[in-house]
Amino acid sequence: MRPGAAVSRGGAGGSASRTAGEERALTSVAAGHRYEGPKDLPRLWHVTLSVSGDRAPLGEVRRGLEQLAHDHPFLLTSRYADDHAEIRYWEEARDLHDAAAVALRLWGEHRQSAKLPPWEIVGLEVIDRETYHQRLAEGYGPPPATPVGVHPY
Repeated sequence: MRPGAAVSRGGAGGSASRTAGEERALTSVAAGHRYEGPKDLPRLWHVTLSVSGDRAPLGEVRRGLEQLAHDHPFLLTSRYADDHAEIRYWEEARDLHDAAAVALRLWGEHRQSAKLPPWEIVGLEVIDRETYHQRLAEGYGPPPATPVGVHPY
């Protein structure tokens, strides 16, 4: 609208108008009400993926996990033996279902590119950030992923 033009407001009792510069009453949120942002914002989820299968040479297992970590730097730590491995990392997702779906695809989708053993997923834990830190504070749960990287059991 151009400056100085009248603003027409229709209503049940007819129409009212005001000109530029005329004051308008401000409205506010009632006291005690909180602003709630969008509920679908991504959150951080701590993922522990366990895989196992037939024995494979330790050097190949390590190389595969290192390649996976290189391709996906979100991986915090991996522990491995010749017949099983555990991968721990943080995933950003809208909800637990999305984080779990990504985790369940991780091993299979990168098996060829990272030359990972043909193992199957045998365990999956997905917990929110608050639960992860609560477990640590209470003295149970996995210790923080340090040192970061790929390590034998």
